[in-house]
Amino acid sequence: MTADAKKKQALLLAVVILFWFAQYVYIPYQTPYLLSIQVSEAFLGSILGAYGVTQMLMRLPIGVMADSVGRHKIFILSGTLAAGAASLIRFLLPGGTGFLAANLLSGMASSMWISFMVMYTGFFPEEEQQKATGRIILCNNFGILLGFLMSSLLYKNFGMSLLCILSIAAGVLATLLAFFLKEEKGTGAFSHISFASLKVCLHKRLILFSLLALIQQGVQMSTAMSFTAQILKERGASAFLIGFSSIIYMVSAVLTSAFSSSKKAVKIGSGTLIPIVFFTLGLYCILIPITPYIPLLLALQLLPGMATGILFSNLTAEAMKGIPAKIKSTAMGFYQAVYALGMTLFPMFTGSLAAGRSYLAAYILLALAAFVGTAVSLIYYCLKKPAA
Repeated sequence: MTADAKKKQALLLAVVILFWFAQYVYIPYQTPYLLSIQVSEAFLGSILGAYGVTQMLMRLPIGVMADSVGRHKIFILSGTLAAGAASLIRFLLPGGTGFLAANLLSGMASSMWISFMVMYTGFFPEEEQQKATGRIILCNNFGILLGFLMSSLLYKNFGMSLLCILSIAAGVLATLLAFFLKEEKGTGAFSHISFASLKVCLHKRLILFSLLALIQQGVQMSTAMSFTAQILKERGASAFLIGFSSIIYMVSAVLTSAFSSSKKAVKIGSGTLIPIVFFTLGLYCILIPITPYIPLLLALQLLPGMATGILFSNLTAEAMKGIPAKIKSTAMGFYQAVYALGMTLFPMFTGSLAAGRSYLAAYILLALAAFVGTAVSLIYYCLKKPAA
């Protein structure tokens, strides 16, 4: 690999880290903050779900357009700008309505993640796609971890406003760096011929792993990224410990992302890793609402971290297997749009059920969803073996 290629990769990964820092620095305290200003749990579920709404609607069209024009830089720039702009809205309108609008815009920003991933994995040959996917998701998780660290250190004394300012600053810096990204010249113009690429959405393997990612992302957005923080608060955890729980989660995600891109993980194989980690995610959902001890709740955050680092990396790599490069953005758009449906509906459902009944009831149903993922992936890989 040439020095120039390494520089391109490093610059893009730096943008990735800043982008996800901007998107997640406020997340550990979003749920407790909104509940503290009298936002209802049902409305909170809608606010959390709004993040997935725009992703669900925009990711496939963006994938088609990216394949058509053959360029990704403009989509990356749009994402970094939107990430900063969303937190500007949170800063100026710090109530439930402001967060709802901002989360819709943050969802638009995350819709551009397609181009980050396709540009980066395009630097690598087919046989190194799992390694490349694991590496960019590692940087994704590292950016979130840095955000969680900063929020844990600063929220108690400075509140949500400073977290929003940090998010704005990271979005601006990511945008400035993204201007220096270089890519191969595409057509630069949209072509209606690109709609032919939509046939990839009928690819059975892509559909299967998109649905499995829907479960994984939906469960995590409803638990580790949102309502688990409120359960900790109800157990008597301080603001610092709530932030620390998110740090544990993301440290686990970063470390397991590194493992996911290793030769050992490739040797073990997705057929073993996916069912095992889905099962541990289900156990997490059962244990969180029935555990009375804060130290044990903190330790349990390692499990969803594994799901982010190992499960999501493997699901993404498996979904993209065999997809031609010229329609990969469309395939990635479909994949991300499907799992965005989970990110939208699961938190809404969890918030409504928690408000109407209890967190225990909501988390048990989330556990059942994770166990469905375990069973489906086991059946798929068992049926696949004889044909191999």
